Parts: sequence; structure tokens; C-alpha cells
Amino acid sequence: MSIYPVTKPGLGARLAALSKVAELGQGRLDAKLLDDASQLLTRAGERLKLSSDHTVVALAGGTGSGKSSLFNAISGLELSPTGVRRPTTARTHACVWGLEGAGPLLDWLQIQWRHRFARASALDKGESQLHGLVLLDLPDHDSIRALTDPEADRLIGLADMVVWVLDPQKYADASTHRRYVTELAGHEAVTVFALNQSDKLSTEEVAELVIDLNDLLRREGVSQPSVVPTSAVTGRGIDSLKGVVADAVSKRRAAIQRLDADVDRIERRLGQAMPVGAALSAPSSVDAARKVGLTDALCDAVGVPAVGEAMESIYASRSASWISWPFARLGSALRGDPLKSLRLGDLREEIRSLADVAVTTQASEVDNAVQALSDGLTVGMNEVWRSSVHHAARSRAAQLPQALSDELSEVAPQLDRVPLWWRLLKGWQYLLVLAFVAGIAWIGFALAFGVFEVGRLPDSLALFGDAATVPWVGLMTASVLGLGALSAVASRNFVALGAASERDRLEREMRRRVAAVAESMVVEPVERELTRHHEFYTAMKALSG
Repeated sequence: MSIYPVTKPGLGARLAALSKVAELGQGRLDAKLLDDASQLLTRAGERLKLSSDHTVVALAGGTGSGKSSLFNAISGLELSPTGVRRPTTARTHACVWGLEGAGPLLDWLQIQWRHRFARASALDKGESQLHGLVLLDLPDHDSIRALTDPEADRLIGLADMVVWVLDPQKYADASTHRRYVTELAGHEAVTVFALNQSDKLSTEEVAELVIDLNDLLRREGVSQPSVVPTSAVTGRGIDSLKGVVADAVSKRRAAIQRLDADVDRIERRLGQAMPVGAALSAPSSVDAARKVGLTDALCDAVGVPAVGEAMESIYASRSASWISWPFARLGSALRGDPLKSLRLGDLREEIRSLADVAVTTQASEVDNAVQALSDGLTVGMNEVWRSSVHHAARSRAAQLPQALSDELSEVAPQLDRVPLWWRLLKGWQYLLVLAFVAGIAWIGFALAFGVFEVGRLPDSLALFGDAATVPWVGLMTASVLGLGALSAVASRNFVALGAASERDRLEREMRRRVAAVAESMVVEPVERELTRHHEFYTAMKALSG
């Protein structure tokens, strides 16, 4: 036994491509088509491991076609029983020219031992060109027995070459053409049509029938039919038929040609179901621009800008307790504490609340964002693949809103962090308050002791009781008051910059998290499907050669 050499360029690669197509087409191709592809791959694998020195040629035909008589005429022995009105061949008979190494092949064909025959060397004289031939006489494909015993159908599918034996009166029989010939269109290299019992016709009638049969076969898709008129009774055409068979046997390529033709047929069916066309121009991954677009849409859907704006306002309001002018804060306190309405105790809960509301109210926007991504990626795709990409994009759609909410709730702005400049500014302002209070006290002392002379200060404190200092101290006190107010106003500009920076930081972090959720729950499933689509059509292209 030897490994069958794959002499035809590309057959091995085409079988590998077909295997890939069958694997990737699960759930996307018709189950019957996938089953046929799987059976072909199994059959090809098994046949290529069997004898490369033998060519299996099956004689197939209907009841009364003279198939068994033709089998005996070719073999030169009375090996298969013959009959006129009823089907006689119940089991396949095999005649082997060169039995050595044919055992495993005959076992694979499931030929019973008692129906295996070998040509003796004495009878092989002059027929060395047939060495390696395994000739099968199949049961009649249209017999009553064939309806319950699919042996004929099975071996027609396994044979390297099929010789259809046709009755001149029933050569256009619909059961043969509909069930077999049409299915084997494209197998011209491994299919021969023997117009048997030509002894019953005149030479002119035979010529007319050959022309008519050729026309019929061409209409059924057999572009170059090989028709040989034969007669087992007179021996007419037997040598011609032997020559056709001997040519196939000597070239040792019939098995490869049969498999190649079978691959061609399954390729045509696949091409009808999934035309390659421009399929390979479809993207095999999600490009960066589409990822950014998806992230933008999801951020809008879950309200990232609204959360950032809210956090900016909270930041600015919180700064008021540190950098506003103390006298202004005192006035606000007398009117009520505005910070109590901000509920800053649990910042994470504040963000979760904002995110939950945004996701709940904009769930349709989340769906629209996902839909827009898949629509943009599947333009021009086969409807089956469009559907599979859409399904992949929405495979985790039910969990997506909650996942986004959970991620955003983990983002806590650092509102408990007090910038150093806030502390320094607050110290500066209280220093100014002390200077203002000291100035008021000085003016009070100067008025009391210098103007109203309520008493006499010690010489070391005489300056504070000098009424002449009142204008100057008053000016300095007013300046301190203005400086404090001015510093409060200036600090608000810095607060605005800080709040904007905090908002940017928060939105960047939220956007990063939204992008990560989108990547894992939308982009990755879609890219797996796009990769599968690309690999499927790459294999389809390799299958077509």
C-alpha cells in the first residue's frame, strides 16, 4: 500500500481550503451542503491513503442495459450473472488486474470476498495496459432492490471513474439523468457513456443515437461527453471502451481527477450560497476611527459630559470654603449653607447615581451606537454574515448598560484633596483679616485716646493714641480690605482653571473606561466575527484556485 501522490497542482491546497470553509461555515451554510463537504473530505482523505497503483472503474446502468454482459466482455470471463427482464446483479462484483496491494482498497469499497476476482496472468497476455484496473459491476440503480440497498449509489460516489451503460431504448431515461448524470456534470474526465446493445441497431441508427445522446448530455451540463457505442454480443466497441479505460488506468490520475471534479462541484454549490465577489474587501478588524466613534457615541449615551460638568460645578463650589473672602463666606453663612445641597458625603454614590440615570434614560442610544458600528462594517456583506456580525455586536447588549454604569461608578474625583495653593490662599486671607481687625483696633484706640481723651497710654504705646494716624491707618485698613477682595476675585480665575482641569481628568478617565468596556463587550466579539468572515472567504478563494 502506498500514499496516493497528489500530482495535480493545488488539489491538496483545495482540500485544505474546503476543510477550512466547512469549519468556518458552521451555522452559516446549509446543513446539507456542510454534510456533503464533510463527506467529500472524509472520502478524499481515505482514498488518498489507499493504493495509488489501482484505478476503480464502475460499470453503472439500469435494468436490461446489458451492464453485466459488458462487464464479462471486458474481463473476458463469465464473472457476473446476466439476465434479460429482471435485475440479476444483487451484489457488486469486482475484477482486478493485478491483485497485489488491492486488498485494502477492496475492503474500503466493501466488496465481499466471494465477489472478488483476479485476472490470471495467462489471461492477461496483451492486456498489460489494464494492470491496476479494479472493474466493478454495480447493482442496477433502478431496480426494486436498489430502493432499499444503496450500494449502487454508494459505489458510484466512491469510484475513480464511472462508465454509464445505456440501453438504446432507454438512453434518455429520466431516472438516470436526473439522479446521476446532472449531478456529475463537470466530471467529463472520469465519466464515459457506453451506448450498449448497438448490435440491435443499424449503423445509421447508432450514429443518430450517438448524436442525440451527445446533445442531451451537453444540455445537462456535460460539456465534452465521451460516448462509445458497444455490443457485448458482437464485441463492437469493446476494444474502444477498453482503450478509454486503459488510458485512465495507465495515467494513474483518475482518482485525483474524480476528487478534483467533486471539489469543483462542491465549490460551485458553495459559490452559489456564498459568492466571493468583493467579500474580501470587507474589513477584517475594527479600525481606530470606528473605535473612537463608538466610544464617543457611548460616552454621549451614558452622559459622560453631564457627569463631567456636574463634577466641575462641585469642584468650584467646594473651593468656596477655602478661597473665598472670609467676610463673604460669613454673609453666605448667615443666609444658609449652599454646600449642604451638594451632598458631597459619598462621592462614588453621587457618580453612580448620575451614571445610572444617564444609562437608564439613554439605553436606546447605546443600542444605536452598537448598531451603527456593525452597519458600517458590514456594507456589501452576504446577508448571513451581516446577521452574524450584528449578532456578535449585540451579543452582550443586555449587560452593556450596567457594565458602563459600574465602570463609571468606580471613577471618584479627588474632591477630598485640597490643593496647596488653596491652603496658602486661605492663610493669606486670614492674615489680611487680622490686619484689617488690627487696623480697626488702631483707629479705635486713636479716636478714644487721641480725640476723646478717655485716658493716657504709656509712652511705648503713644503712637496708637495719636489722632494724626487715623487717616493713614484708615487708608491702610481699606487697602487691606480691597486686597482681600481682590485676591478672592483673582483666585476664582484659578479655581475655574482647576475645575476645568479636574473635569478633563475625570472625563479622560471615564472615557478610558468606556472605551475598555466597548472593546471587551462590543469590539472584540465583532472582530472575531470579522476575522472569521475574512478567513472563510480567503479559504473560498483558495478553494477556487
